[in-house]
Amino acid sequence: MSVAIPKGQTPYYFVPGPSRHPVMAAFALFFVVLGAGQWVNGASWAPWSVAAGLFGWLVVLFQWFSDAIHESETGLYGERIDVSFRWSMAWFIFSEVMFFGAFFGALFWSRFYTIPELGSIDNALLWPDFKAVWPSVVAGATASPAGVVEPFRTMGPWPLPTINTALLLTSGVTLTIAHHALRENHRGKTITFMWATVLLGIAFLICQGYEYYEAYAHLNLKLNSGIYGSTFFMLTGFHGFHVFVGMLMLLFITIRLHRGHFTAEKHFGFEGAAWYWHFVDVVWLGLYVIVYWT
Repeated sequence: MSVAIPKGQTPYYFVPGPSRHPVMAAFALFFVVLGAGQWVNGASWAPWSVAAGLFGWLVVLFQWFSDAIHESETGLYGERIDVSFRWSMAWFIFSEVMFFGAFFGALFWSRFYTIPELGSIDNALLWPDFKAVWPSVVAGATASPAGVVEPFRTMGPWPLPTINTALLLTSGVTLTIAHHALRENHRGKTITFMWATVLLGIAFLICQGYEYYEAYAHLNLKLNSGIYGSTFFMLTGFHGFHVFVGMLMLLFITIRLHRGHFTAEKHFGFEGAAWYWHFVDVVWLGLYVIVYWT
């Protein structure tokens, strides 16, 4: 149980009581991972597992955030907690950098080492017709070993990826304006630009959904379209999921602003969400250049 703190007195360091939230979040994410793994293998029940897991995860996040907000608004978070939150968010974003670095590394290794090796003289007898080119497309047909990958076309930078780039860059600008407005105690201006940021994030997700429809319906570009399809959907798909999470963060922050939370001097909840959103922006710029242009 948490120790009661006299009203108006901030503790040096607040230690919360035991919480069910971590284990419940892990339980929900288990079904997300289980369903996702079986989905790609054609299991009919897998989409329901993913949906149920995501729903449960969102419920846990709502309850967890509500508890943290209550603790913050009742004056339990002091300077030491603020420092702890900042370090925690910084390390979380660093872990995300490593996460995307692994997928970028897989793309780099496949493109510059695996494909040339498959086309080397050592493998010429196994796959005499294989062409060691990226993205494994020659004259409109895939050049896969033994022809196991169906012909597909690649996704170029225009128009949807470029539109999405403009949306995310604009959202970074609106978020920065909102942050400066909050520091100047202009709450109305802050709320207006925060809603603009949230809507831009939603627009990005809609455009990416349509991009995936175009890829599957008209380009025959799928997750199983060789190493190009795998890396394309893994990188852009996980980034889209991070945009979804970041958009939820900003939505909750905006709702809290409507309720009078945060001040010009104390608003790390806002700053933490802003850090995450700017990280998502930077990752997309890397994706836009490396995946769509090269």
